[in-house]
Amino acid sequence: MDYNSNREKLLMPEYGRNIQNMVNHTCTIEDRAERQKAAQTIIDVMGNLYPYLRDIDDFKHKLWDHLAIMSDFKLDIDYPYDPPSPAMLTEKPKKLPYKTGNFKYRHYGAIVHEMIKKTIEYEDGPEKESLIQMLADHMKKCYLNWNKEHVDDEKVMADFNELAKGRLDVPDDFQLKETKDLIYKKKRPQNQGGKRQQKKRQ
Repeated sequence: MDYNSNREKLLMPEYGRNIQNMVNHTCTIEDRAERQKAAQTIIDVMGNLYPYLRDIDDFKHKLWDHLAIMSDFKLDIDYPYDPPSPAMLTEKPKKLPYKTGNFKYRHYGAIVHEMIKKTIEYEDGPEKESLIQMLADHMKKCYLNWNKEHVDDEKVMADFNELAKGRLDVPDDFQLKETKDLIYKKKRPQNQGGKRQQKKRQ
């Protein structure tokens, strides 16, 4: 039997062997106009494999790039876009410049640090008090991600005050939410329609 493992390796397996055979045949066509026409037909067939994307301009560009790759960059036609170079397939991606930041208490996350800074800028009032409550509760939840067995509310509030540099006034009777309210989701009430259907069946 003729197994795929014995056949030539596909350069773009997602398009299948029939498309690859069409590309190989197009490379052998001597007449340039016929070769161009055959290439356009292949692009149309490749686009039919992904009908919901084929009308997007960037996707068409990608199809022509894939055609060049499948021909091993040997297909001599007039590409509507600049074809990729063989070197592009072997070059390593550029290293992403991750912003690590130099901040304390990483387990709370960088966003918490930024939100505390923004909250400091708010005018005193109910909105600012609500933000303080939400931020402190979120910090407790982040703390629980690192240590689910024990969380010290006093430690969380001490960290909060340190990050705020004492610029956020927290009331003496301020309380964080209970752990169970932060990590356990409430069960949804049973659908009333479902109950009626059960009664009908009975």
